Amino acid sequence: MKKQYILIGLSLYISLFIYLFYRTERTIVNEIVIGLISKATYTNLKATIAHSLPLNDVMIYSLPGGLWTFCITLTSKPYYIDLNRWRIDCVYIPLIFCCSLEMLQLIHLTNGRFDFMDIVFFVSFWLLGRSDSSGCIEKRHILTTLNSETILCLVSYSIVYLAHVLK
Repeated sequence: MKKQYILIGLSLYISLFIYLFYRTERTIVNEIVIGLISKATYTNLKATIAHSLPLNDVMIYSLPGGLWTFCITLTSKPYYIDLNRWRIDCVYIPLIFCCSLEMLQLIHLTNGRFDFMDIVFFVSFWLLGRSDSSGCIEKRHILTTLNSETILCLVSYSIVYLAHVLK
């Protein structure tokens, strides 16, 4: 389980780094940082880092979503939810969620631009997270026990809000 926490933390830090220094300052996470350190400091820091470590568009626009998919897949693996008479394995929810968000972009119901490469990254990182066998345990209902693992799982889903672009 400790290996999973390290992978999750590293993935989220890489995604945060990319969002902070390569994506628009209009994302919620960047607005928070600007509020904490000032726009001038943020702009200078962003320019310095982006110049010192250039990244290609795939790393900037597709990798963070793939890493996030990996994280929520790892945190969702031990759980299921009951929906009427169906028991749904939560390991499938990240893939459905991510691909659904991308489809909503395709039909312009949400902010952002549809990118097939994002789907490639979602599926690849979902498969990677799903195949990780560390911590294989018996599945349990996500809402029956509130502990650090279930909180991490639910918080992992909510992180997508920080990537939202303000208008």
